[in-house]
Amino acid sequence: MAKTEQEKRDLKAEKEYNKKHRSQYVSKPSDIVFSVLNYLVFGVFTLACIFPFYYLFINTISDNNLVLRGQINFFPKGLHLGNYLALLNVNDLSSAFIVSVSRTLIGTALMVGASALVAYLVTKQEMWGRKFWYRFLIITMYFNAGIIPIFLNMQMLGLTNSFWVYIIPGIVAPYNIILVKTYIESIPAELEESAAMDGASHMTIFVKIIWPLSKPILATIAIFGAVGHWNSFTDSLIYMTSKPELYTLQHRLYIYLNQASNLKSLMQSGGSVSEAAVQSAMSGKIIKYTISMVTVIPILLVYPFMQKYFEKGIMLGAVKG
Repeated sequence: MAKTEQEKRDLKAEKEYNKKHRSQYVSKPSDIVFSVLNYLVFGVFTLACIFPFYYLFINTISDNNLVLRGQINFFPKGLHLGNYLALLNVNDLSSAFIVSVSRTLIGTALMVGASALVAYLVTKQEMWGRKFWYRFLIITMYFNAGIIPIFLNMQMLGLTNSFWVYIIPGIVAPYNIILVKTYIESIPAELEESAAMDGASHMTIFVKIIWPLSKPILATIAIFGAVGHWNSFTDSLIYMTSKPELYTLQHRLYIYLNQASNLKSLMQSGGSVSEAAVQSAMSGKIIKYTISMVTVIPILLVYPFMQKYFEKGIMLGAVKG
């Protein structure tokens, strides 16, 4: 079918427009130089971030004698997985791993649930003392009693030397509540109003409407909580004064680091150190590397799957549209 005169004129106009504006899409030499430098800088920065993890990993799977002599720098040699299997024989390491996993799962779940519920409540105008409680919550972000008063408080509450000292203090997280509150306020109010007209209670609206729609921001604060719980060791160091079986994995790593450092200082100062102690320090170095990888791997595996929720949630939760 022949083209009409109007179609021919439109096609000719389109060609002229593309020809006129084609220069806008041609990269200038300055743009090319900028792009090359940009990729180069960020490529070097990425390598600088990745290399420490890579270095640890290749040292844990390489021949231990070569590792102790410092001969493993860029490529693994004498590949084996014996160090990871040997961790099963390290005293109390399995219990520390269970404690870290348990506090991460339980603490993160309770924190996310509490943050979502409190954030939803403070968005309701009919909540009694809403402004007071929200401001009171925000104030806690700026004031801290210090380590000693906090320790005495936990002691009076009977939480020291208890697993729940890892969980209870972190359930209410003001910063996360602010993020979730801002996100919830961006959800169209008509959804709640229509559900309320159908007879739905606040709890029904929260469970069936607010919670499903808030998954991006909830996934974001879940990452914050999980990383915080997994990497934390100061609470284990301070509160577990007589319960070594409740030490976290990070606390165990801290102990191994201190033991190796103290022995190294004694050797350098000319102190009397037995051959068995020297061998212990050498094996301790391998253990440090391996435990460090074990503590890092879970977060490295989880984060890529949460990346899309993290980016979406942090942007929508931080800026109210």
